[in-house]
Amino acid sequence: MKGIISMSEQEVDRVGVMQRLAAKEIKQRHAAGLLHISIRQVKRLLKAYKAHGAKGLIHKGRGKAGNRALPQKEKNRMLDIIKTNYADFGPTLACEKLAEVHCMHRADETVRKLMIDAGLWIAKERKIVRLHQLRERRDCLGEMVQADGSPHDWFEGRSPSCTLLVFIDDATGKLLHLEFVQSESTHAYFAAVGYYLKKHGRPVVFYVDKHGVFRVNTTKGKTADTSDSNGLTQFGRAMTELAIGCIFADSAEAKGRVERVNQTLQDRLVKEMRLRGISTMEQGNSYVEEFMKQFNRKFAVIAKSPVNMHRPLLPTHNLNEILCEKHTRILSKQLSLSFENKIYQIQTDRPAYAMRHAPVMVQKDTAGSICITYKGKSLSYTIVKEQPRAEIVDSKHLNVAVDRLSARIGIPILIAEKSYDRPAVN
Repeated sequence: MKGIISMSEQEVDRVGVMQRLAAKEIKQRHAAGLLHISIRQVKRLLKAYKAHGAKGLIHKGRGKAGNRALPQKEKNRMLDIIKTNYADFGPTLACEKLAEVHCMHRADETVRKLMIDAGLWIAKERKIVRLHQLRERRDCLGEMVQADGSPHDWFEGRSPSCTLLVFIDDATGKLLHLEFVQSESTHAYFAAVGYYLKKHGRPVVFYVDKHGVFRVNTTKGKTADTSDSNGLTQFGRAMTELAIGCIFADSAEAKGRVERVNQTLQDRLVKEMRLRGISTMEQGNSYVEEFMKQFNRKFAVIAKSPVNMHRPLLPTHNLNEILCEKHTRILSKQLSLSFENKIYQIQTDRPAYAMRHAPVMVQKDTAGSICITYKGKSLSYTIVKEQPRAEIVDSKHLNVAVDRLSARIGIPILIAEKSYDRPAVN
């Protein structure tokens, strides 16, 4: 009984040509043309065919491990390291860690195949491509900086969830500032922008979303549009004083560079902090500078123009007076004013009638300190009355407010969302 020989299509074609060549139906030159090989190779194949038949045309390396194949012992060692330290890492990041920490330099695809075969990684299906209008990068560093806040469980339950403020340059894709804060708020952005300006200078434009920190949103026909804005927010006013423009993105896709880097940070930064035992916002903020250097070395690109468009701060730019909340109040006959449910009594040596009904400026800095000025001069004051009231928070600050209330009263508070499922019908 004859055995079954497994052959490729190419090898089957060679068998037919060798049969004709052995029967002298065609010449070697013709056979070489049919198989697209040299005459010397035809002679070798014919010799193997005459000696072993069709079996002699099968590739000798079939069924054998390749010369460059990884030894099974090394595969097992790599998998043991990945399972122990990087079980939830993606193949690319796991490959980087194997090289950095364990001096095992292998290709990304090698690690990917090992992890897929071991069940540690599931190959992603190709997504349906949704076409968006492409926008080229800006030409210069500092010409446009995209800013956004990314709420996430950054410390994987080791600390409460918080928000990472991200500033990324559009021209180079370089991370310029990262900072962990409790939530996206005006004061959080003031503190982050203040640090940014001292380190890099003033960019030409900040590219942001339509969050209430950046823009006054009014509703017309259940739509919010830039043309409906009826004034500046505290952030917008501060940027105007610093001669920094603000552009508002109409969608998440419009500011895709910062949105994509948020996803990357939620993967890479989270795992890097886990490996280093970082569990608090303070520790995280101390580490992000080192992380940004590594990230920028790997992912940043060179701008089209070598010009840095960041402008230095001017001597007239007092950041403490600019990056703060400013509210106008009118003094009463008794030289008092109300601000954030507190009554402030002005103390002055001037005659009371000289300041009655005078407009004063109330400034609240990022630390919460209050300064009251009149015609550019600071006024002394005392707080004579404070009335507690219910706190009104938006959706982005809700979790922080609930955690603060829970800690104050010492009782855990669970937020249950309403269920809109219809009752079952018997």
